[in-house]
Amino acid sequence: MSQEFVAAEVDKIIKSKEFEYPQNMAMAAAWILGNLKGINLKVFDVSSSSSLADFYVLASASNSTQANSMADAISANLRRNGMKFISKEGVSGSDWILLDGGDIIVHIFQESARDVYELESVWTEAKQVKIPNDYYFSSEDAEAAENATDKKGRDFF
Repeated sequence: MSQEFVAAEVDKIIKSKEFEYPQNMAMAAAWILGNLKGINLKVFDVSSSSSLADFYVLASASNSTQANSMADAISANLRRNGMKFISKEGVSGSDWILLDGGDIIVHIFQESARDVYELESVWTEAKQVKIPNDYYFSSEDAEAAENATDKKGRDFF
Protein backbone atom coordinates (compact mmCIF):
# COMPACT_ATOMS: atom_id res chain seq x y z
CA MET A 1 0.00 0.00 0.00
CA SER A 2 1.59 3.26 -1.10
CA GLN A 3 1.88 6.34 1.07
CA GLU A 4 -0.02 8.30 -1.57
CA PHE A 5 -2.95 5.88 -1.36
CA VAL A 6 -3.01 6.08 2.44
CA ALA A 7 -2.80 9.89 2.37
CA ALA A 8 -5.67 10.12 -0.13
CA GLU A 9 -7.92 7.81 1.91
CA VAL A 10 -7.11 9.58 5.17
CA ASP A 11 -7.86 12.94 3.54
CA LYS A 12 -11.26 11.61 2.39
CA ILE A 13 -12.16 10.58 5.93
CA ILE A 14 -10.95 13.80 7.51
CA LYS A 15 -12.74 16.01 4.98
CA SER A 16 -15.93 13.93 4.97
CA LYS A 17 -19.01 15.63 6.34
CA GLU A 18 -19.90 12.33 8.04
CA PHE A 19 -17.55 13.04 10.96
CA GLU A 20 -16.85 16.28 12.78
CA TYR A 21 -13.56 17.11 14.45
CA PRO A 22 -12.13 15.28 16.43
CA GLN A 23 -14.09 12.17 15.49
CA ASN A 24 -12.76 12.50 11.94
CA MET A 25 -9.20 12.20 13.27
CA ALA A 26 -10.13 9.17 15.37
CA MET A 27 -11.78 7.49 12.39
CA ALA A 28 -8.79 8.27 10.16
CA ALA A 29 -6.54 6.64 12.77
CA ALA A 30 -8.86 3.60 12.85
CA TRP A 31 -8.71 3.35 9.04
CA ILE A 32 -4.90 3.41 9.11
CA LEU A 33 -4.80 0.75 11.83
CA GLY A 34 -7.22 -1.48 9.95
CA ASN A 35 -5.43 -1.14 6.65
CA LEU A 36 -2.10 -1.96 8.27
CA LYS A 37 -3.72 -5.19 9.46
CA GLY A 38 -4.44 -4.13 13.00
CA ILE A 39 -6.93 -6.33 14.79
CA ASN A 40 -9.59 -5.84 17.45
CA LEU A 41 -10.10 -2.19 16.53
CA LYS A 42 -12.24 -0.08 18.81
CA VAL A 43 -13.08 3.61 18.98
CA PHE A 44 -14.64 4.98 22.15
CA ASP A 45 -16.36 8.35 22.49
CA VAL A 46 -15.27 9.40 25.96
CA SER A 47 -16.07 13.11 25.56
CA SER A 48 -18.68 13.03 28.33
CA SER A 49 -16.63 10.94 30.78
CA SER A 50 -12.98 11.95 30.33
CA SER A 51 -11.15 15.25 30.53
CA LEU A 52 -8.11 13.75 28.84
CA ALA A 53 -9.53 13.29 25.35
CA ASP A 54 -12.73 13.02 23.34
CA PHE A 55 -11.93 9.74 21.58
CA TYR A 56 -9.78 6.74 22.43
CA VAL A 57 -8.71 4.45 19.61
CA LEU A 58 -7.47 0.93 20.38
CA ALA A 59 -5.89 -1.72 18.20
CA SER A 60 -3.67 -4.77 18.46
CA ALA A 61 -0.62 -5.56 16.36
CA SER A 62 1.06 -8.92 15.84
CA ASN A 63 4.57 -7.62 16.60
CA SER A 64 6.53 -4.50 17.51
CA THR A 65 7.53 -3.75 13.91
CA GLN A 66 3.89 -3.67 12.86
CA ALA A 67 2.96 -1.56 15.90
CA ASN A 68 5.69 0.98 15.15
CA SER A 69 4.62 1.16 11.48
CA MET A 70 1.07 1.86 12.58
CA ALA A 71 2.20 4.58 14.99
CA ASP A 72 4.41 6.20 12.33
CA ALA A 73 1.63 6.19 9.72
CA ILE A 74 -0.89 7.70 12.14
CA SER A 75 1.56 10.35 13.32
CA ALA A 76 2.55 11.38 9.80
CA ASN A 77 -0.95 11.46 8.32
CA LEU A 78 -2.71 13.19 11.19
CA ARG A 79 0.13 15.68 11.62
CA ARG A 80 -0.16 16.45 7.91
CA ASN A 81 -3.82 17.27 8.61
CA GLY A 82 -3.11 19.62 11.50
CA MET A 83 -3.06 17.38 14.58
CA LYS A 84 -0.20 18.05 16.95
CA PHE A 85 0.86 15.10 19.06
CA ILE A 86 1.59 15.99 22.67
CA SER A 87 3.31 12.73 23.48
CA LYS A 88 4.41 9.42 21.99
CA GLU A 89 5.15 6.68 24.47
CA GLY A 90 6.39 3.12 24.07
CA VAL A 91 7.81 3.42 20.56
CA SER A 92 11.11 1.83 21.51
CA GLY A 93 10.35 -1.84 22.00
CA SER A 94 7.36 -1.64 24.32
CA ASP A 95 4.28 -3.83 24.10
CA TRP A 96 2.03 -0.73 24.23
CA ILE A 97 2.37 2.42 22.15
CA LEU A 98 0.39 5.49 23.14
CA LEU A 99 -0.06 8.49 20.82
CA ASP A 100 -1.56 11.48 22.60
CA GLY A 101 -3.07 13.97 20.16
CA GLY A 102 -4.94 15.86 22.86
CA ASP A 103 -8.41 15.36 21.40
CA ILE A 104 -7.72 11.72 20.54
CA ILE A 105 -5.49 9.15 22.17
CA VAL A 106 -4.41 6.09 20.18
CA HIS A 107 -3.38 2.89 21.98
CA ILE A 108 -1.57 0.23 19.94
CA PHE A 109 -0.94 -3.00 21.80
CA GLN A 110 0.91 -6.11 20.88
CA GLU A 111 -1.67 -8.89 20.98
CA SER A 112 -0.14 -10.55 24.02
CA ALA A 113 -0.37 -7.37 26.13
CA ARG A 114 -3.89 -6.25 25.28
CA ASP A 115 -5.58 -8.65 27.70
CA VAL A 116 -3.19 -7.73 30.51
CA TYR A 117 -4.13 -4.04 30.51
CA GLU A 118 -7.87 -4.50 29.76
CA LEU A 119 -8.44 -0.83 28.88
CA GLU A 120 -11.88 -1.59 27.50
CA SER A 121 -13.03 -2.36 31.03
CA VAL A 122 -12.13 1.20 32.08
CA TRP A 123 -14.53 2.70 29.54
CA THR A 124 -17.62 0.57 30.09
CA GLU A 125 -19.79 3.71 30.20
CA ALA A 126 -18.30 5.16 27.01
CA LYS A 127 -20.13 4.89 23.72
CA GLN A 128 -18.34 2.61 21.27
CA VAL A 129 -18.24 4.14 17.80
CA LYS A 130 -19.09 1.80 14.92
CA ILE A 131 -16.15 1.31 12.58
CA PRO A 132 -17.21 0.65 8.97
CA ASN A 133 -16.21 -2.78 7.66
CA ASP A 134 -14.22 -1.27 4.80
CA TYR A 135 -11.87 0.34 7.35
CA TYR A 136 -10.38 -3.05 8.20
CA PHE A 137 -8.55 -3.59 4.93
CA SER A 138 -8.27 -2.02 1.50
CA SER A 139 -11.08 -3.00 -0.78
CA GLU A 140 -10.22 -5.12 -3.80
CA ASP A 141 -11.30 -2.27 -6.10
CA ALA A 142 -8.96 0.21 -4.40
CA GLU A 143 -6.04 -2.21 -4.49
CA ALA A 144 -6.68 -3.01 -8.17
CA ALA A 145 -6.80 0.70 -9.01
CA GLU A 146 -3.59 1.34 -7.09
CA ASN A 147 -1.79 -1.58 -8.74
CA ALA A 148 -2.91 -0.54 -12.24
CA THR A 149 -1.30 2.88 -11.95
CA ASP A 150 2.44 3.47 -11.87
CA LYS A 151 4.20 6.24 -9.90
CA LYS A 152 3.63 8.79 -12.70
CA GLY A 153 -0.10 8.15 -12.74
CA ARG A 154 -0.19 6.20 -16.01
CA ASP A 155 -2.72 3.41 -16.30
CA PHE A 156 -1.30 0.15 -17.60
CA PHE A 157 -4.48 -1.92 -17.72
